[in-house]
Amino acid sequence: MLTVSELYIYPVKSLGGISLKEATLTDRGFENDRRWMLVDERHQFLSQREVPEMALLQVSLVEDGLLIQHKDRVDPALQIPFTTEGESCRVTVWGDSCMAQWVSRQADAWFSEMLSTPCRLVYMPDASRREVDPGYAQHREITSFSDGFPLLLIGQASLDDLNTRLSLPLPMDRFRPNIVFAGGEPYQEDVMSHFRIAGIDFFGVKRCARCVITTIDQLTAEKGKEPLRTLSDYRRSQNKIYFGQNLLFQGEGKITVGDLLIHK
Repeated sequence: MLTVSELYIYPVKSLGGISLKEATLTDRGFENDRRWMLVDERHQFLSQREVPEMALLQVSLVEDGLLIQHKDRVDPALQIPFTTEGESCRVTVWGDSCMAQWVSRQADAWFSEMLSTPCRLVYMPDASRREVDPGYAQHREITSFSDGFPLLLIGQASLDDLNTRLSLPLPMDRFRPNIVFAGGEPYQEDVMSHFRIAGIDFFGVKRCARCVITTIDQLTAEKGKEPLRTLSDYRRSQNKIYFGQNLLFQGEGKITVGDLLIHK
């Protein structure tokens, strides 16, 4: 029996995640997941790949928006409303260009100081439609500011197996999933091409190739060599290292920790 054991969203791309008991699906993934993003002066997205210290900025959901604070500093937290009427702009996520909105000068100044690098905060409004790779899309699905797909699935058994191969076990936050499931075999998500949760159809469309973000301690922002060094021994294919499955979905509603995954 497979069950949902953890649910996560990452409201600001590459900042700290939020653990949820239930998550609501929207047209582009979980509600509030990666709807905000930091960009550089060229309007290119920033992530922990370039700025590891982004891991130290923790996001919380409050009544009317997001609350962001530095884990190791006592500076005042930044509050961001759920919606913004800022000026429109065009931003780039990998090879995709899409419309966004500037959030505020206050947010730009706060993030630039916290990260010691010039950056600006943008928001993806509902009118902005960023389509997933047509080579994997089924119905011209869209996503937010994620790397490429609206959801990422990982089995707890996969992490447990990896940790038996490491001298120091790693937490799930290194891999930034949206849905974690308990039960089954290690790496079972690799072959889960169609399953249901709470009556909603999900489709595994592409294994997730992993990058150096997995080597960054999410509590300290320190870089190491694991887990990529170990994963490369047994999870490498065509010069990429895979861990987790990217998902598309059909349907709407809420998913709750404890829900069954019914493999079709």
